[in-house]
Amino acid sequence: MYEDRIRRPALMNKVMSAEQAALLFKDGMTVGMSGFTRAGDAKALPAALVERARHGNPLQLTLLTGASLGNDSDGLMANAGVVARRMPFQADAALRRKINSGEVMFIDQHLSETAEQLRSGDLKGIDIAVIEAVAITADGGIIPTMSVGNSANFAQQAGKVIVEINLSAPLALEGFHDIYVPAARPHRGAIPLTTPWDRIGVTEITVDPERIAAIVITDSPDSPSNALPPDDETDAIARHIITFLEGEVKAGRMDPSLRPLQAGIGTIANAVLHGLIDSPFRNMTMFSEVLQDSAIELLDSGQLMMASASSITLSAAMHQKFIDNIEQYRERIVLRPQEISNHPEIVRRLGIIALNTALEFDIYGNVNSTHVGGTHMMNGIGGSGDFARNGQLSVFVSKSVAKDGAISSVVPFAAHVDHTEHDVDILVTEWGLADLRGLAPRERAPRIIENCAHPDYRPQLRAYFEEALQGGGQTPHVLEKALSWHARYKREGSMLVK
Repeated sequence: MYEDRIRRPALMNKVMSAEQAALLFKDGMTVGMSGFTRAGDAKALPAALVERARHGNPLQLTLLTGASLGNDSDGLMANAGVVARRMPFQADAALRRKINSGEVMFIDQHLSETAEQLRSGDLKGIDIAVIEAVAITADGGIIPTMSVGNSANFAQQAGKVIVEINLSAPLALEGFHDIYVPAARPHRGAIPLTTPWDRIGVTEITVDPERIAAIVITDSPDSPSNALPPDDETDAIARHIITFLEGEVKAGRMDPSLRPLQAGIGTIANAVLHGLIDSPFRNMTMFSEVLQDSAIELLDSGQLMMASASSITLSAAMHQKFIDNIEQYRERIVLRPQEISNHPEIVRRLGIIALNTALEFDIYGNVNSTHVGGTHMMNGIGGSGDFARNGQLSVFVSKSVAKDGAISSVVPFAAHVDHTEHDVDILVTEWGLADLRGLAPRERAPRIIENCAHPDYRPQLRAYFEEALQGGGQTPHVLEKALSWHARYKREGSMLVK
């Protein structure tokens, strides 16, 4: 029945229900699950583990993934008490509540680092890997679905491997993947990738078939992207970036194909890429973590020549279009392990233009990507740090205000710093763009205030900066007032002085 999916006959006797496979898990285990931004995630085992826990068999696991899971799996497992510790990224409201209440220990990591730390023994080894697949080859190789993430590393290192064969994933996905796993440090050679379209590995995850302990059959699509369509503000942000990049081309710092693009997950990043459809740039490439709707639109327009990433996360309509026309994307999309898509060595070599989203940034260019009010985790740093520190251009975008203007995204001092001023080149809001290259802190502040802040908040920011200058210093601050805006919002419901 599944001969086209399970091509090694000896593995047919490993087919079982998700409930049976869930019995392989023991309390305290470390589990690696496939999935990267709602794509290619295990569908059946999370639900089966929740049911097992609900029927009087408590289970607490350390759960590692590529990034966020779909199908509400993170929240369901968190609410059932299955997740004790989680890394490296999440985007689920229920899990977020558990993290911020201290019930789940969350380790927020750069996405390029998890596999490296597992390989080096810095993290506890994987007991069970759960990997979603299109098929298993005759040699026992696992062909991933719409993401690779950390799956290759989990499968190669785990004591046991459970494969979820997803019948909704077309066999035509075979061949999209380029699986390359670096050798152990310290004497490994360079990663032999010099262009975004290079293929340096194999098309399946190599694993000893003897370690495949169970095969579960599913037929469930990925959760669709929840990114919102572009609006007037994100269109304005896109126009500022396009004008800036046109200036870079005119100045001779890059040609009209630009440098390879990276864009973070979410509404604003997706909208900014969408704006490039009306740009003068041609023959562009992407070397990113995630391909969203805008990447497919750019491929269809012909402006994007090819795209390399670790996952494809699309709206329902765009996903159907992708599946219906999958052959036309075969030579133009490559899916890689996230330690390759995000690897600092490659990001630096290729000269990536990194476009990522900020929750807030301060007048000197420090960026908070993760913590609301400096204390409460939103989703995580993801891969933004991998690209921001190592790319040729590090661009962070944000709408200038939130909560109907009660919160300014430009503040005197970021309440939590994920990306220091040293790693940030360009800041953009709907009001304008601040090019910070070559500027000292005292020069950065006026440019950020006048170009990026909402007009309602500019007088307050100017007043803070002028007062800070009176105290002197390389990076002037009024320490007792640096976080007063956040305190005011918590106390009065608005950062704006009325």
